[in-house]
Amino acid sequence: MKRAKVGNVIEFREGLQGIVEKVNENSVIVDLTYMDNYRDLELDQRTVVNHKNYKIIKESAI
Repeated sequence: MKRAKVGNVIEFREGLQGIVEKVNENSVIVDLTYMDNYRDLELDQRTVVNHKNYKIIKESAI
């Protein structure tokens, strides 16, 4: 399984998407404000996602 890098867009938990802000040993910290409907979903701004629970949607250009 390929691990995400900072700046990658990932998808997890039934279609939620976000930008990876930090990569940890077992997880990534994701900024959810990337989604257009972020405010409608009433979610926290950031969340932690285990490496096993996401797929990379868009590679970072960094």
